[in-house]
Amino acid sequence: MADRERTLSRKRQRLPPLLEESESVTATRMATVGDDSEDVVTEAQSKTQSVKLQSSDVLDCPICFEPLKKPIYQCTNGHLSCSSCCKKMNNRCSFCRSPIGDIRCRAMEKVIEATIVPCPNAKYGCKESTTYGNESSSHEKVCVFARCFCPVQNCNYGGSYTDLKGHANAAHSWKEYGLISFVFDRPLIFGMDINKKKMVVFREEQDGDLVVVQAFKGTEGVSVTVSCIAPLAPGIRKLSCSLAKLNQYTTLRLGLRVKNIQKVSEQMQFEDGFMFIPSYMLSGDHMKMQICIGSDEYKYIHI
Repeated sequence: MADRERTLSRKRQRLPPLLEESESVTATRMATVGDDSEDVVTEAQSKTQSVKLQSSDVLDCPICFEPLKKPIYQCTNGHLSCSSCCKKMNNRCSFCRSPIGDIRCRAMEKVIEATIVPCPNAKYGCKESTTYGNESSSHEKVCVFARCFCPVQNCNYGGSYTDLKGHANAAHSWKEYGLISFVFDRPLIFGMDINKKKMVVFREEQDGDLVVVQAFKGTEGVSVTVSCIAPLAPGIRKLSCSLAKLNQYTTLRLGLRVKNIQKVSEQMQFEDGFMFIPSYMLSGDHMKMQICIGSDEYKYIHI
């Protein structure tokens, strides 16, 4: 019996510390979806393994098909569900009707936390990554490579901010597409047909910034907005403008911040700054206005 105890004691001494190894591997292991880059293995990462999934569907809720997020639940048979679907299904598994909503699936939660995917704007040049299911994270909202869409009517082009400016310069001539050239801090007069052509597109002569003026006709008058087609990323120039409605005896003038948008919408966003022109200042469908666009977002807002 003593010999057996001594043998077991020597075996225990030869075994590696399981807790330390487990923590080391868990801390450095990462599952990568959709990344074909070669693994660079350092001495500190000699025990890690990069895992590639053939499909990201296994990381989605099988009920709503949205990416799984903490807390993730499982029934007694191992079927998964996101927390919102548990409530929708009255805490009954949609597959086997077993109770669900009390047992957390910690293993899948760890997999989700360790799964890194490229930014959705990677094809436009972004090198950042984000946790799977968090594509609408703070990074994407301010990503400089966020997709921007051409505001010219009947054009479906979408690309990065820089590519969009090059596209507009190459594909849309001034006369054929009605783009109006402008220079910063130089006022110009333009006309709008508030019933037919409710949008005018301006292009800055030097850098190619695209600015859109839209008119939204209501029962009491017309609301006018000014937007720039650009992402919300830090470092992207923000503009302001002086906008005026010119009449023979009356002038209505307002200073506005020019909001950056990625795509023109036909619906007015009332939380944005706009100029309201009452009906008595309108004469027919044609409306003459003046605009002066500045490269500083605060220059004209106090007019």
